[in-house]
Amino acid sequence: MQQSPQPRLILASGSAYRRALLSRLGLPFDVFSPDIDESPLPTETPAQTALRLAKKKAEAIAARFPETLVIGSDQVATLDGEQIGKPGDHDRALSQLQKMRGREVVFHTALCLLDGRAGCPIRLQTQSVQTLVRFRSLSDTELDAYLRIEQPYDCAGSAKNEGLGIALLERVRSDDPSALTGLPLIALSSMLRAAGVRFFLHHERP
Repeated sequence: MQQSPQPRLILASGSAYRRALLSRLGLPFDVFSPDIDESPLPTETPAQTALRLAKKKAEAIAARFPETLVIGSDQVATLDGEQIGKPGDHDRALSQLQKMRGREVVFHTALCLLDGRAGCPIRLQTQSVQTLVRFRSLSDTELDAYLRIEQPYDCAGSAKNEGLGIALLERVRSDDPSALTGLPLIALSSMLRAAGVRFFLHHERP
């Protein structure tokens, strides 16, 4: 029996970190960066912000490429309920790390899979994954040195956990380890399977 072809998969993101994570699944995919306003709304929680933006990213790309599977993801970090954005420069990053040292930061990572194919059984799948991260109590000198080495100014929370930034962390708790880097692969794998995507094709016997 001939199997139907794999649907075209698109990652709606300009993030190199998400691209690297998705490549771990061994599936062919394209990448397009959505142009959306990522400002939070005053009435929504951080988790709601992340989920809304993940959906908006997927919808923006799906409108351009019908009959595809589009992945959208967004992450919001919070300390005591207050959102922590991307620092953008050294001084803001140092201020973030100073506030977070010895404290627990909550990362809300939202995932959306939008299926634009005609007759698809599930058009929209969403999930939010929470990661609790406790930062070590490090000196200003250590924090400044880390920032100059890795320059994580495009990362919410000012630390690249997939790089040297892992040394800033004391503990990480999550049901989906890759969520902290920006794309929950366990959740995504479940969504893709529900959409009919087949894994391990190159390992199947004829």
